[in-house]
Amino acid sequence: MNRSRGPVTTRQDGIPLGRILGIPVVLAWSWFIIAAFVVIVFGPQVADLYPALGLGAYGIALAYAVLLAASVLIHELAHALSARKFGWPTARIVLNLWGGHTQFENFAASPGRSLIVALAGPAANFVLALTGWGALLLIDPSGVTNLLANILIWANFLVAAFNVLPGLPLDGGRIVESAVWRATGSQEKGTVAAGWTGRVIAVLLVAAVVVVPFLIGTQPSAVTVIVAVVMGGFLWLGASSAIANAQMRLRLPEVSAGRLKRPAVGVLAGTSVQQVKRLLADRPGVDIVLTDPNGLPEAIVDREALTAVPDSQAEATPANAVARALAPGAYVPEFAEGQELVQYLARLAGSEYAVTDRQGTVTGVLHQSVVVAAITGRPQTGSN
Repeated sequence: MNRSRGPVTTRQDGIPLGRILGIPVVLAWSWFIIAAFVVIVFGPQVADLYPALGLGAYGIALAYAVLLAASVLIHELAHALSARKFGWPTARIVLNLWGGHTQFENFAASPGRSLIVALAGPAANFVLALTGWGALLLIDPSGVTNLLANILIWANFLVAAFNVLPGLPLDGGRIVESAVWRATGSQEKGTVAAGWTGRVIAVLLVAAVVVVPFLIGTQPSAVTVIVAVVMGGFLWLGASSAIANAQMRLRLPEVSAGRLKRPAVGVLAGTSVQQVKRLLADRPGVDIVLTDPNGLPEAIVDREALTAVPDSQAEATPANAVARALAPGAYVPEFAEGQELVQYLARLAGSEYAVTDRQGTVTGVLHQSVVVAAITGRPQTGSN
């Protein structure tokens, strides 16, 4: 029911169901939880309506779960096919405990296109509900087929109506997101706003189903309370995740190698410990990066190890002996920033990186913990 960006599926995610119109479809293992819930809850109700069915009533309840999954699949296909019209590549569709979601590869969106793709899913369910309503005219009103048709109608109507509520992670949240996005020019600000409305919807859902009945002197069933609390929790977590991700993206432009670096100077590898100590005495507070003859960073001098070298051995000990080797390619230019910087650092081993100016001269050292703190907005866990 929601959209996300993610990796290509693996078999550990669930059961591959093949491709529909070229789009991979996966049935997540968690779907069997909701299927079992539907069978357990609705099986006895079907048995009461049609006693002659016996255990077959639970088969009808399972058919209800399958119809619900099919409705969600059509919902997600509508997302995927409308996205394809805008050139957004679809990685896969996953049917899971919460209904389903469509994963896209990286794409460039706009407020209008994002809204169209989001509302395509609920629109498809409304069409299915109307189709089922029309089919009732041709079905025996007293048979099991009529029951399944009614289930199809209500399942699609409820999926559509629920998803157009204006808060993330529901599709209707894209209405709020797109409106704020268009007004501010920032998709991230729109996502934060839609995330907060999603939180409000989560609270109102639980209050309406659980709190209000108590206030008016009635008592909801245990199943109703469980469903409301679980759905409210799902909405709250989804909204909170959307807010956190958007706030992280808002901070990305501030993530700059030049801004986050600690000052450093480059020294040719092989320089003695004594010379390094003299340099640090003249320039306290800087890091020392050892470079090869071409000026490429190789290692960072460890201050504790440097201090441990006796003065009597400092002249004969190369600084390489008291340095931490950098991973291959672990250096970035001062102007590297934002998502490009984060993606590059993610591909490197190690947690320390030299920073250079446009001429290739070492000017600083960047620590992974500092970058993570800048992205997440949380205090850094420490650095060397």
